[in-house]
Amino acid sequence: MYIILINELKHTTKEIFKILGIMAIAFWVIIAIIVIKYKPMYEVTLSGEKIGLIENQKEFENSLEENLININGKNVDNITLTEKPEYELKLVSRDEQTNEEEILTAINETVTTTYKCYAVTLDDNVKAYVDTFEEATKIVEDIKSEYENDLDLNLQIVEKYTQNMDELTTETVEVAENNISNEVEVIIEENKYVKINGVKLASMPIDVSYRLTSRFGEVSSIRNMSSHKGLDIACAAGSNIKAVADGTVIASSYNGSYGNLVKIDHGNGVQTWYAHCSKLYAKVGQKVKAGDVIAAVGSTGNSTGPHLHLEIRINGAAVNPQKYIYN
Repeated sequence: MYIILINELKHTTKEIFKILGIMAIAFWVIIAIIVIKYKPMYEVTLSGEKIGLIENQKEFENSLEENLININGKNVDNITLTEKPEYELKLVSRDEQTNEEEILTAINETVTTTYKCYAVTLDDNVKAYVDTFEEATKIVEDIKSEYENDLDLNLQIVEKYTQNMDELTTETVEVAENNISNEVEVIIEENKYVKINGVKLASMPIDVSYRLTSRFGEVSSIRNMSSHKGLDIACAAGSNIKAVADGTVIASSYNGSYGNLVKIDHGNGVQTWYAHCSKLYAKVGQKVKAGDVIAAVGSTGNSTGPHLHLEIRINGAAVNPQKYIYN
């Protein structure tokens, strides 16, 4: 009986080894089939969507980083990925091909690029954009050097960042310097003119040869010993008389001792009076600009010879014109 059991056990063991052998062969056959038909690759997804296959994740990531670093764009300051790719190792058909270039293109489309340029400001207003800090510095130094004796310029350099390439309208140093210099010239010209209560006196009333014959506050018998309320400017009869500032004509007629008189209201309580005219050109209600011809020099009214009697009045009170012109 023991012999029979031993023989059966031997038979069973042989059967088991036989089955195991068949299973091992099947396993290696399956492995061989897999190796022949499939290969391991990394599937790359972006925002959950498959965009391609790569063979080596590390090499691809290095290539991606190098690709981003080498993005050549004007004024590029920083590049960031708004969507990071994900990688999953898979067995795919050996017919499948990698498409790294397409994957890089798809990833680059999700890149956020920050651009930087430099603004040159004048009195806190941007006047030019240039590409580099060195260019901006040169502009500021050149302009300050040119105009340091004419004006205390508030020129600054400000960094500008944007993600919109269309906002970058930079200029060359030469163009920027020229444009800013033109604006500085305007400021210098503006500063030549005096202002009274915010009213800019932008023109002389007489621009031909003249002499001052009677100053503000002088007392004489011709005025019945009353003080002179204006400034007398003697010149040839018929010479043009010009408005000293923008304003509205409020009087243009004969007015007693003033003779033919033009009055202009410039706003802010400021008026100018032009007396003893031979001719009156300006009309009541007319808007005039500084430098507009409003009358001609004469000797009408209480006058001893051709001259312009100019008065400047602030809130009705006569002030010395030589505080503002002919000083």
